[in-house]
Amino acid sequence: MQLLAQEEYGLRCLLQVARHQGPRPLTIAQVAEAEGLSPEYTAKLMRALRKGQLVVSTRGAGGGYRLARPAREITPWQVLRLLGGSFFDDSFCEGHPGLLKDCVHTPDCAVRSLWRKLEGTVRALLESITLEDLQQPEQPMLLRLELPTDAAPGLGGPGES
Repeated sequence: MQLLAQEEYGLRCLLQVARHQGPRPLTIAQVAEAEGLSPEYTAKLMRALRKGQLVVSTRGAGGGYRLARPAREITPWQVLRLLGGSFFDDSFCEGHPGLLKDCVHTPDCAVRSLWRKLEGTVRALLESITLEDLQQPEQPMLLRLELPTDAAPGLGGPGES
C-alpha cells in the first residue's frame, strides 16, 4: 500500500501552513520553496485544500493561506480523503473481475472483509492524530505510535553510522 504523491505533498503543504506563525498568510511561493515543489503543483494542492475547507485564502497583496480551523481539529485522514478519494469501497472489487464480467467472489468475499478492516484500522489511526501532533518532533510521535525509537532516519538506527 502506498500513499499517492498528492496526498503526501498535500499533507506536507498543510503542515507548512500550520507551522507558520507570521502576521501575514503563507504564500504559494513560500510553501513551494519550503517543500521543494514547483509553485504550479503547490497551487494545485492548495486549491484542493481550500475547496476541501482545510485552508482559507486571502487574495491580493499580502494574501496567502491560513488554516481554516485550529491544527488540533484537522487530521491526516481528512487530508488523505480529500486528496486521494476513497481508501476502499465496494466498487473497488467490481473494478477487478479479471477476464470475467463480474468478480467470482462478489457474492461472498472474505478478501473484501479484509480490505474493510484495513481501512477501519488506518482510519482510526489517522483520525487519532492531528496537525498539531505532527508539528512536534519525531521522537514523541515514535513513542506515541509505539514504534522503536531507532525507526527514524537520522536517529542512529540500524545501518547508520
